[in-house]
Parts: sequence; structure tokens; C-alpha cells
Amino acid sequence: MDNARIAAAFHQVREQLLQSRNAEGWWTGCLSTSALSTATAVMALMKAAAVGTEQSEVVRWTRLAHGGLDWLARHQNVDGGWGDTTKSISNISTSMLAHAVFHLAKNAGPEDIPAAYDEAWERSKVYVQQAGGVTAVLRRYGKDRTFSVPILTHCALAGIVEWKDVIPLPFELACIPHRYYAAVRMPVVSYALPALIAIGQVIFRHQGHWNPLVRWIRRGSVARSLRVLESIQPVHGGFLEATPLTSFVCMSLIGCDLLNHTVTRRCLRFIEASVRADGSWPIDTNLATWVTTLSVNALSGSGDPNAVKSEQLNRDVVRQWLLGQQYRSVHPYTQAPPGGWSWTDLPGGVPDADDTPGAMLALMNLRGPGEQFSQEERESLWAAVRWLLGLQNRDGGWPTFCRGWGTLPFDRSSCDLTAHVLRALAMWEQRLGPPDAEVTERIERARSAGVRYLERQQRLDGTWLPLWFGNQHHEDDENPLYGTTRVLRALATRGQPETEVVKKAVRWILANQNVDGGWSACRGLESSVEETALAVESLSEIPSAEGALDRGAAWLAERVEAGNVASPSPIGFYFAKLWYFEDLYPIIFAVSGLNRWNMVRKDSGLTKIAGS
Repeated sequence: MDNARIAAAFHQVREQLLQSRNAEGWWTGCLSTSALSTATAVMALMKAAAVGTEQSEVVRWTRLAHGGLDWLARHQNVDGGWGDTTKSISNISTSMLAHAVFHLAKNAGPEDIPAAYDEAWERSKVYVQQAGGVTAVLRRYGKDRTFSVPILTHCALAGIVEWKDVIPLPFELACIPHRYYAAVRMPVVSYALPALIAIGQVIFRHQGHWNPLVRWIRRGSVARSLRVLESIQPVHGGFLEATPLTSFVCMSLIGCDLLNHTVTRRCLRFIEASVRADGSWPIDTNLATWVTTLSVNALSGSGDPNAVKSEQLNRDVVRQWLLGQQYRSVHPYTQAPPGGWSWTDLPGGVPDADDTPGAMLALMNLRGPGEQFSQEERESLWAAVRWLLGLQNRDGGWPTFCRGWGTLPFDRSSCDLTAHVLRALAMWEQRLGPPDAEVTERIERARSAGVRYLERQQRLDGTWLPLWFGNQHHEDDENPLYGTTRVLRALATRGQPETEVVKKAVRWILANQNVDGGWSACRGLESSVEETALAVESLSEIPSAEGALDRGAAWLAERVEAGNVASPSPIGFYFAKLWYFEDLYPIIFAVSGLNRWNMVRKDSGLTKIAGS
């Protein structure tokens, strides 16, 4: 494929991305529907309907629950299990959650349940038994109780797991001051505090405790921890905008006879409001802030401020909207100070170390070289820098939400987040500059520590593993391609393309390009738009990789020409044990990769296209 065709494909997919904006001028996207979310929502609704006294509510909850059961029955995999999305292979976690709701419907519902439910129950029972049941769930998550305990609690509430097999959670720890959370080494990640409280209470209600002192402490902590739970719940009820987390809290409180508690009622309202027309629930409401910053950065990736004309992208509108999404006060959930961004524009978001650098890069990319930043933008970006510097862990890396918890994946430093922060700090220094020498020195210390962290985390084969993206077809669901491309982009941004660390990473990426010119998590797996675009984007920084760069760009262009560039792949996040896909990802990533290729080839005269 010649350069002119690749350039034309870039123009086509860029227009596709611009046409994907919402009516206000930014991007909302559409997250995949989820069997995991649907199963947990159905459980919460069935439990509410079983004890509700208001007839109209019971009818409404029952109708929604049956809609979810219908959807699950229609989307059961051939092997009898379920994956997290409609494109996912079956896994023990989601399959047990779905099996549990069919078991509850079969044993606690009307006698004349649909035959499809009976069949789904029979087939899923076989799958769960063959996959290993409780033991397999515990093995899948290891020492991290963030998912295993909620899953087993859900199953115990349905009657397919005995309460003695559910590991207790010390919900009384939620009553201590937030500043001591890191010291007590919570058994769940920082964002799962609502689950710790509600699930811990329902387990205690069914198990008690053999130690009289612990029993006394936990009894005395019930009311106080519920007050903590109520104080951190968003006004619309959805914890983190996530149906599973909200549903786990809801079903657990109902299991404690707290149907009419304020938290439970808010949870139910969120669950009802989040259902889709087909009867299913998504994994989260939306990633509006994240997909908007990704889109802006993809469109701006060539470094040409005129690449997207003002009439195509209203920069002022997007800029003001992004500035409005920054948190300006201490977050009630994580106690994060002001300055960060979350993934969404909705009340359940929490500031994190991936969306914050993404928003910083977008705000800076919305101003062309030499264009002046407003005072509001300068203050916003400086607040974000302070926020990120305060979040850095002692090992030099950046965690997702909270500094210093350190024991579990979301709270440990991660390579992809650290790389993203380093890119944002580097661009901020270049475009705005620190206010004084003391800040300059502080940032240089932070960046140097971050680079050292990344150097220590590089594996022998030259790769880095990410937290946020997995590949369901790779060993242990890992995605070294994603982690390696993100770190390579950050290190190249720092002007270090010739270090041995970078050379090892480049060699691995080149060696793992598929015969067709695309990339996946590793060589031999089916190439995807997302992974190929990431490889192209990162190799654009490496002059010696132009041959591989051209083959990758040609692969993307072929997908654009064939009209299937917009087919998303399942993405694994939270150490690749929870799966979703986002409809905009392949389009955004393709624009970003081809835009970077266009930058490399712009001097050839062959990439001159309409709109550039």
C-alpha cells in the first residue's frame, strides 16, 4: 500500500472520530454491555423484590430482574459459562455470578420459570463444577479479596456457596481515620471501601466471629461504618459509576435487612437508571472524560496545530468542558486533594493517575505552539502537577488512586500510569515551565525517580506489563505490547531513544510484529486495531523502525478501507481480570497511530490531504 492510500485512510478515520462526538462537542463513547454487571444487578433486584412491601416497586424490580435473566440466557457461551462481555471467553468469576442468579430464580422464583432459565442453570452448573468453583475463584485472585469475596458473597446470598467458605472482611477498619488506611494494610484496594463495609457486615451477620473481642468491636462498628458508607456514596447512588460495585453493596445491605436504608435506596435507583434497552447493564456508565482526552490527543498527535481546523473541533468548547471536570475540592471518597481528573463527568468518578495526565496533555494540545494559555488553564495545570507529585509512591512510580497503600495492584505503582505521568510532566515543563527553581528541582527528582522505577520494572525480554490493558488470548491474560508501547512513548518523549532500555523495548516490538503487519499482545496472536495502532504510535519516535512503522500503518489503513476499523476488542483491566470494550477505542487509537505516521511522512509530499 502506498503512502497516499494510508494518508487517505487517516483522513477517513479522523472524520469518523470527529463525527462520533456528542451534541455538545466532546465525546461520550459507549461501553460494552456486561454479563458480570447484569448478573450482579439481577441479584440485587431479586433480593429487593423478595423483601419489598410496596407492590409497585416489587413489580418493577421483578420485571427488570427477568429482563436481565432473559439477556443472560440469550448470551450464554457454548461451553455453559459467561465471559465479562459478549466477545469474551468464559471465566469462572462471571459464570458463578450468572449461575447464582439462575439458581435463585429457580429456587425462589415462581414455579413456572421459563425453560430457558432451567437450561441456563443446568449448563452453567456443569461449567462451574468443571472449572473448580470456589477454589478456582480464590486461586484466580490470590491474596486480593477485592473481587473474590464479593463474588462468593453474591453466591452465598443465592444459596450456591456456604457462608463458611466466604472469607470475612474487617469492615470495622473503615471507622478509623482515612489517613491511617495505608498503615493497616486493607485487604481490598482503595476504591473498594464500600464493598469492605457492606459485604463485611453481611458476612459477619451470617458468620459471627469466634473471638469475643472481635465480635464486640464489629457489633460496635456497624452503625458507624454505615455512616461512613453513606458519606462516600455519590448523590445518584452509583459507587464509581460501576453497576457491579453498587450491586454488591445493595445486595449485602438487603442481606442485613436494610432495604430501606438510604444507601440501599440510592443503589437501587442507580441500578434502575443504568439498565439498557436490551435488559443488560454495562460495566460502568461512561468514560466521557477519558475518551475525550484520548480523542483530543489522538487528533493532535502530529504536532500540527492546524491538523484539525477550528470549525471541525471547537477547541474552546472542549477546553472549557475539560476544565470543568477537574476536582476543585477534597474528594469525599478517597480524600484525594484538589487537582485531579477522573474518567467520567458523572458524580461517581474518582480522580486517578491515568485520567489526570491525559487531561493535562489534552489541555496543552488544545493550544497550538506559541499560543498563550489563559490564567485559568495555567492554574488548572499547576494544580494537576501538584496533585501528581503528591501521589507518587516511594518507589518512584505512580499508583491509580491513593499513595502508599501499596499491597494490591490498583494501589501499587504501575508502569503504564507512570509512563503517562512522565509524558504529561515533560510536556508541561516544555510548554509552560515551572514557576521557580525549587519546583524545577522537585519535578526533576520526581521524573528521575519515575524513570528509575520503569528501568527496574523492565523484564528481561525488554517488555513492561501494564495494569490497565490485558489480552484474553495471551498467557495469564497479560498484554506486554500495551505496557511496552506506553513506556517507550514516555522515554522517547524524554529524549532518550538511544538508551539500552529503549533499544531492548524496540527490539521486542519489532520482533513481535505479525506477518500481516499488525500487532497483538505478542507475535502469533490475531492482530487488533488497538494494539497495532499503539505499536505504530510508539515506533514513530524511532527512526530505525520506519519499515515496521509503514507496514503497521498499512495494516490499519486496510481496516479503514474495509470498513471494519471500528470493531473493538475486549480489554482486560485490574490486572487483566475484569474485561470490557469501548466502541470508540479502535477509532481513537487508529487516528492516533496514523496521525503519528503522518507526522513522520509529512515531508514526503505524499500525505497532503484535505483538511490538513
